[in-house]
Amino acid sequence: MSANRGSIRVNTSYLIPFLSVLRWRSTPATTQPDSTRKLMSTEEIRAIVTVCLLAAYADGDKHDREREQIRQVAEGLAQDQQINLPGLYQDVLMRRVQLADVLPKLVSSEARQLAYEMAVCVCEADGQTSPQEQAFLGQLKQALGQAPTEFAAQADTLSAAPLAASAGALPEVVKAGQAVPHPVAVDALPDTDATRRTGTLSAADMDRKILNAAILNGAIELLPENLSTLAIIPLQMRMVYQVGQSYGYELDSGHIKDLLATVGVGLTSQYLEQAGRRLLSGLLGKGILGGLGRQAVSSGMSFAATYALGHVANQYYAGGRTLSTQMLRDAYQHVMADGRQLQTQYLPQMQEVARGLNTAKIMQMVRGK
Repeated sequence: MSANRGSIRVNTSYLIPFLSVLRWRSTPATTQPDSTRKLMSTEEIRAIVTVCLLAAYADGDKHDREREQIRQVAEGLAQDQQINLPGLYQDVLMRRVQLADVLPKLVSSEARQLAYEMAVCVCEADGQTSPQEQAFLGQLKQALGQAPTEFAAQADTLSAAPLAASAGALPEVVKAGQAVPHPVAVDALPDTDATRRTGTLSAADMDRKILNAAILNGAIELLPENLSTLAIIPLQMRMVYQVGQSYGYELDSGHIKDLLATVGVGLTSQYLEQAGRRLLSGLLGKGILGGLGRQAVSSGMSFAATYALGHVANQYYAGGRTLSTQMLRDAYQHVMADGRQLQTQYLPQMQEVARGLNTAKIMQMVRGK
């Protein structure tokens, strides 16, 4: 696939929720009642979105497919005339706006903290922070007056997590022997005895492994911390690594990122979309035991994306990596539809897992300790 990197055009129409959902933001104290929730001003929302877009292009070396994903996200929000994300996107792309133009609009300390945290996650989402991105974050931190915290260091640890870490620390909700669903869409992919590899896991065990990974990532997306959303990406990459390893492939992060991008999982745009859904549900900064009715909205994307990615990767590596780009994309979209239906069925399990998670536990899981 690496030979085709420059020509891949990714369909990311499902990413349209993005950051126009920055309507509600809970106050930092998770014990405060809903009556204390603050409605951000439109100017603050626009400023946070602009900071995130500036962060996305800070290194000036964004791949064409990632630019295309972000552009499609912006165009999909054309109906939100107050935020006018397409206009903000064009302003950033044409360099008509700089940090100094938007920072004065971040009035509340909460908005300033959120802008910084989300910018850090945007820069860390692809697993590496360039010198230009580091300079951008340093300038942003100084301008916002953010006190030194562990947030950036924790984000860097998550994005640099090793692929070959142990999977023993991950929760196993669906146990061996329990019935698990299997998407028929992947069975329709071309498969011959000549190219089929024998894996170390049975078909049922692989289905269970992928389902457990989807439940875990769906649970993580329910957590109130901004940092939690960033953990989903390295856990997805590790799942793909382990799937490939079961068929005798020792994959590196570059190959896995290329596979994710091929099927339509952009690292930066995925973080932005997931964070947007969480903000729409009022989940960021809110205790995990509150707002369970809104959590179904938040968790669907991570569960479905992980479920689809795992099954498509399984067929791809089992078949000797012979599937075409179009086959991979089509299969991913079909299994995504299955995953969206299944997420309602497994929402209670996601909620239960989420109740037992916190940032420290997630950091341990990502590090494989």
